[in-house]
Amino acid sequence: MKLKKYLIIIGLAGITLSACNDLDLQPLSEASSETWFTDRTQVEMSLNTLYLHQFWPMFKNDFTTFSNGARTISNVMSLDEPTDDWMNRTSVVPFINGTLSGSNSTFLKNTWSYSYKAISRCNTILANIERSKENLAEELYERYMADARFVRACQYARLISYFGDVVYFTEDMDLEEGFAQGRVNKMEVLSHIYEDFDYAIAKLPVAYESSEVKRATKGAALGMKARIALFVNDHATARDAAKACMDLEIYQLYPDFGELFLSKTKNSVETIFGIPRSTEYKTSLAGGAVTAYLSRNVTSPSTTASPSWDLLCAFLCTDGKPIDESPLYDRTNPFKNRDPRCGYTIVEFNSNYFGFNYTPHPDSALCWNYTQKKFVTNKDSKAGDTYASYNGLILRKGIDEDWSDNLEADNDKLILRYADILMMYAEAKIELNNIDQSVLDAMNKVRARAYKVDFTSNLYPKITETDQAKLRTILRTERRMEFAFEALRYNDLLRWRIGEIVLNYKNYGLPSSLAATKTYVKNNHWFFPGIPQIDENGCPDFTTMANVSQCRVLSQRVFDASKHYLWPIPADDIAVCPNLKQNTGY
Repeated sequence: MKLKKYLIIIGLAGITLSACNDLDLQPLSEASSETWFTDRTQVEMSLNTLYLHQFWPMFKNDFTTFSNGARTISNVMSLDEPTDDWMNRTSVVPFINGTLSGSNSTFLKNTWSYSYKAISRCNTILANIERSKENLAEELYERYMADARFVRACQYARLISYFGDVVYFTEDMDLEEGFAQGRVNKMEVLSHIYEDFDYAIAKLPVAYESSEVKRATKGAALGMKARIALFVNDHATARDAAKACMDLEIYQLYPDFGELFLSKTKNSVETIFGIPRSTEYKTSLAGGAVTAYLSRNVTSPSTTASPSWDLLCAFLCTDGKPIDESPLYDRTNPFKNRDPRCGYTIVEFNSNYFGFNYTPHPDSALCWNYTQKKFVTNKDSKAGDTYASYNGLILRKGIDEDWSDNLEADNDKLILRYADILMMYAEAKIELNNIDQSVLDAMNKVRARAYKVDFTSNLYPKITETDQAKLRTILRTERRMEFAFEALRYNDLLRWRIGEIVLNYKNYGLPSSLAATKTYVKNNHWFFPGIPQIDENGCPDFTTMANVSQCRVLSQRVFDASKHYLWPIPADDIAVCPNLKQNTGY
């Protein structure tokens, strides 16, 4: 018997076939395989299922389940990106509290299982698409194969990034053979990933006609190849792929950083690979995927997830210097004189947020309601609500007032955008110590966009440094400012091998009670009692900050370098596959 739908590896014991069927909008099943894949419509329908949201998780707000056409936001994907950019009140998930195992993280198991489900769908398409060959032009036939190979490459790239050596297969196999599978060295898998990407690069279109369904493009294949090459330190390949994407000359930076991430900005000129969300088609964000990031003035309960103090301190000042070096930094007004992306990412104090003046200050029991034109109870301060943001910070990036209409949001899911291509190109060249004007230009284009000026002007803190070590620090800081909350920070920490540094720091916040917070203010500790030292990776070290004991320790991150650079293989799969060995330390 052949397993046409998916291999046993997608979660044999952990996810039942019926549960997977709920997500399988076009099942590609054994029953249909003899009559399917005979014309363009059938192949297109099958390819479209490769772009379901659950196959492209970005740490937050994914793995949406569907039942009878209705959307339900399930609890299997409530994980904020496990980095030093986020904090969740006083708790931390297994990824960053040192307890991660193959059995205690649904997100981990779903990443494994859905990646393999997508791979199996790709394999099924590639194994059967020949039936349609006589009904398709050769160019279209090859494009469809390239589409499936692109998705397969992306899925395997994710798997080797997080799990290391993985099970690799490109064809159906019988049940006994499936159970006997073991793990393949990740570098061997990488060579196959490159082969799939190269085929996709050769056969995918640069762009689609306006009447066509838009899936992967040549630029997406080049960019995703650059991303996995950079992750495995293949800097020459990353450089060349990123440069080839730049040379297509069809992408550009969207002129307004703040608008780029809003729901009204669809399929922008910067988007290279993304998946749309739609309220109409029930693929929007809803429920806790919305309320967790809104302030308590807007909706309560809320504010379970917040930007960290670490992130706020990482943004440069407008002179291009970190806060521990710049004379422009004012710790009592931490948003003043900061890189514009700071205010685009984190809500500035005393700014209009959903019609309320946002201030977490403990003396602000009331705040101005711009809509009602009167003062109302300030639920974003401990003076008005005990459970106001534990660290005083609220997310701004990608959030607009249309989120509050029906507590739904249909922002595009941006998986790859042109700014990342520029930054990957610059990073690869820096690591190769091949630093030239093209490196500075790439980085300056990204930074100048934040200031809404041309990169050739002198109206922003232009990057001119050419020393490799110093430029590396600048690039890492630039990536953090540019890509916060885009599910890239975690991969950056793994790639740069600095997890044991920043993911062993504490999460800090405001004192726990209103009285304690007022004393904190009275003693001139607002907003921070000092200035943390910024290290060579652009990361703040609060342990060096004056009066740090006056801050509240909300949680402790834990990262063990001996094992946490890889995730454990799901325990359910280990239990039923005797040749599937666990990663060291789990």
